[in-house]
Amino acid sequence: MATESATNVVVSFPDELSAWGRDQLFASRFVNYLRRVHTTAAVGDEWDEFLDVGCCGDSLTLTLRVEAVEPEGATALTGKTEIEYVEREGAVHGGWRVQSADGPAATTGKES
Repeated sequence: MATESATNVVVSFPDELSAWGRDQLFASRFVNYLRRVHTTAAVGDEWDEFLDVGCCGDSLTLTLRVEAVEPEGATALTGKTEIEYVEREGAVHGGWRVQSADGPAATTGKES
């Protein structure tokens, strides 16, 4: 039985992700990475991912959650699958104070 390829996958991320983290998340290299390491997707899947923090060396990890897969019933991710991001309420975990003395602030203002 052949698995239908997804044309679009909607993935949510925590709304407290900083501007730096969003730049990393939306970068084409990261989207391509997601397509390579996740060969399937279903609504509710959670992917724990590492975002690059540059030369300072520490980690920023966050959980991405699959919110929708189109067309309905498709599960296979390919190089042509579009990845769309949406925000959800949530915190970001990891050592994030490495980019500056105070560290990047959350874009929502929920985190000090």
